[in-house]
This record gives sequence, structure tokens and C-alpha cells, in this order.
Amino acid sequence: MTTAQYQRIVLKLSGEALSGSQGYGLEPKIIQSIAQQIRDVAELGVEVAVVVGGGNIWRGKVGSEVGMDRATADYMGMLATVMNSLALQDSLENIGIPTRVQTSIEMRQVAEPYIRRKAIRHLEKKRVVIFAAGTGNPYFSTDTTAALRAAEIEADVILMAKNNVDGVYNADPKQDENAKKYDELSYLDVLNEGLGVMDSTASSLCMDNDIPLLVFSIMEDGNIKRAVLGETIGTIVRGK
Repeated sequence: MTTAQYQRIVLKLSGEALSGSQGYGLEPKIIQSIAQQIRDVAELGVEVAVVVGGGNIWRGKVGSEVGMDRATADYMGMLATVMNSLALQDSLENIGIPTRVQTSIEMRQVAEPYIRRKAIRHLEKKRVVIFAAGTGNPYFSTDTTAALRAAEIEADVILMAKNNVDGVYNADPKQDENAKKYDELSYLDVLNEGLGVMDSTASSLCMDNDIPLLVFSIMEDGNIKRAVLGETIGTIVRGK
């Protein structure tokens, strides 16, 4: 049997990853594909936690640009992540994977409140846990949520699945054909060069807690499993 390189992972999905080529809303075929990829990983015995963004439904930055209070705009973004999380939960349970959604903003009729020990217990029972509503606080991104939850549950790695790029480059590969792809970086490289892999708060949190980050494309079927098996894909960012 193929051996996984990680026992417990945090999978970070952008909201846009759930929208497919349309760029907004939810694309059922894409969500089903991601759910099947998560199932393939869970069947290896890996404990899977997921953090989903909300940019396919609402971006706090957009609200701020039109004069909306930043905190209000960010809370709306957190609610968008809950919608995405419920959609992913439904797809996972439709293919037989027990799943729990935990929210940082309490909404008991919809999902469990986030409780660290309970989340770890679900993972130990091989349930997929989806962390929704960000950190529960404005001014923090879902990248920071992924870093924070990974530290709290003592995850072995954060898998950052992108829908428009297959790793970390020194420039936008869509605009610069000479853009160089990195195979491996340190968090200091990311911060010093402003590479935009994740926001600086998240990068610092990962660096301080020595949590590796693997950036790869979600658009190629089976990439999540390849990442978990330790195959060379995307870009690995290490704390030291």
C-alpha cells in the first residue's frame, strides 16, 4: 500500500477554486471533483482538515472599496466561507465521507462551534473537519485561519491548492513568460521578496511554528493525493 508522507493535513482552498472557470459562485462539478480528491486522501488514513475561502461569493476588499465599513465587509466574507463549507460538506457526505463543519462565529443550527479539542477528536475518528468563518475576527484572512488552525491542531503540513497557478513564481506567469518557478523556498524568502504566497501574518505564523506549506494546482485531478504521497509537485515553503 502506498504510504502517505503526512498524518494530519490542513487543505487550504480558495473560494475561487470552487467556482471553476466561471470565476464566481459554485460549480457543482468542481466541488464534486475536490470532494473525490479529499476522499482519496482520507482513504489513505490521513486526517484531513479543510479551510475554505469565500472570494467566489464575496470579497471584503470589494466592500471596502465602495465605502463599506471594513469590519462589516469582512464579516460578510466570513459568512460566504460558511456557504462554501456547507456545499463541500454536502458533496463529501454524498460520497460516504463523514464530515463536520466548525464555525468561528457561532451558528448552532448550521454547524458546530469551533472547539479545538473536539476538532482533534473528529480528526482522530477519521472525520473530515471543515473550518468555516475564518478566525471569527475581521482584518484576518483565511490564509491566516489556515496557519492558525494548523498550529492549533498540530498539522504536519498546509496544502495550499490554487486554481490558477501551479506553484510560486517570482512574477505573474500569465503576464511574464520569463517568470521563474521556485521548487523550494523559506518563509523568510517569501516575506523578504514579497512573493504573495500568503499574507504576511499567515507566513509569520507558519514560520514561527515551523509548519511547511505546499503550493500546487487544484485543477489537475489527483494532485491532492500526489501532494500527500510526497510527490514533487508545486512549491514547498519551509520554516527554516
